[in-house]
Amino acid sequence: MSLKETINIEKLPGHVAIIMDGNGRWAKEQGKDRLFGHLHGVESVRDIVEGAAELGIKNLTLYAFSTENWDRPEYEVIGLMELLVDTIRKEVPTLNKNNIRLHVIGAINMLPENAQRELSEAINETAHNTGLNLIMALSYSSRWEIVNATQLIAADVLNGKLSIANITQDIFKEYLTTRLFPDPELLIRTSGEYRISNFLLYQSAYAELYFTDVLWPDFRRENFYEALINYQQRERRFGKTGDQIKNEQII
Repeated sequence: MSLKETINIEKLPGHVAIIMDGNGRWAKEQGKDRLFGHLHGVESVRDIVEGAAELGIKNLTLYAFSTENWDRPEYEVIGLMELLVDTIRKEVPTLNKNNIRLHVIGAINMLPENAQRELSEAINETAHNTGLNLIMALSYSSRWEIVNATQLIAADVLNGKLSIANITQDIFKEYLTTRLFPDPELLIRTSGEYRISNFLLYQSAYAELYFTDVLWPDFRRENFYEALINYQQRERRFGKTGDQIKNEQII
């Protein structure tokens, strides 16, 4: 029996988030430039996105570029932006073929104009799709998002659109870039690092964390299936006891 066949389709996480780490180290192991690793990382993106859509997962968020990544060497940032534009342009037909809808979260205004234009066109061209929501986190960091949400809330309070007394967790979530999507239930990080690097900090309060030593360019569907199977073996309690969860399942 294959790994895929052991996955319980009825217990899939509704939202999977992935920190795609290890492109640079993978390239170094090959004796190549870091951009070589990013280029091969695109193949992993394609394979995992198609695999997630095939399984019926509803939401997949990929951490593609953080606000901190702008501090990387200029040649790498420029190369990444060129790769981003080229990849988006090429992948739209595949997204439509697989009924995948593209979304983007992050400080998009920081991206080059041509990247913003390609993203906007891709978002519009896939807007009719009803399958997997592919959410690309670009120029994103959780601290940026939380500060941005706080500024928007403060502006609405000053303008009389919102009362301080009415601010709740549900209201706060409406000001986040992820307001259209449920919180991630499974967060995967590749490359053997054990941290979540300023990614979906607020949304991942009860996400199951899965870490693997596999570098992102080597991460394929079988590795993804392993993460899903591991997730399905866990008991999600949300602060309750195991006995409470079992009793609720009986009822």
